[in-house]
Amino acid sequence: MSPNLTLAIVAGILVACGVYLLTERSLTRILIGVIIMSNGVNIFFLVASGPAGPPPFVGSSEAGTSADPLPQAMVLTAIVITLAVTAFVLAMAYRSFQLHGHDEVSDDVEDARIRELADRDEASESFESIAFADTGEDVVSE
Repeated sequence: MSPNLTLAIVAGILVACGVYLLTERSLTRILIGVIIMSNGVNIFFLVASGPAGPPPFVGSSEAGTSADPLPQAMVLTAIVITLAVTAFVLAMAYRSFQLHGHDEVSDDVEDARIRELADRDEASESFESIAFADTGEDVVSE
């Protein structure tokens, strides 16, 4: 039996939408992206698991015809992990809303400084004091 093409396409669309939402600055959209993407991955697990079959109990069916329990266990584990990540991101969004009145992720000051140094093609002060050698012994000059 071949995998269901409709489920594979739906899973791909869910993962693509989730990845798109992960690139947003709002923690609420990031949370929705994580949930949508995890649902797409769970559908991928079920599509990849193969055809349904009788329960995998010893002696209940012929050898090789029972369903594979590993993908089902992986989906259950993914659901638990998604619940934990959802709770964590939801707590971060709530705390951000309490502190700032919105849930957008702000730019990091250090990242902006590194971006400016990269635009000017310069190294930071801490990086300039290290002389790298081919022998693996780095010398710090003061």
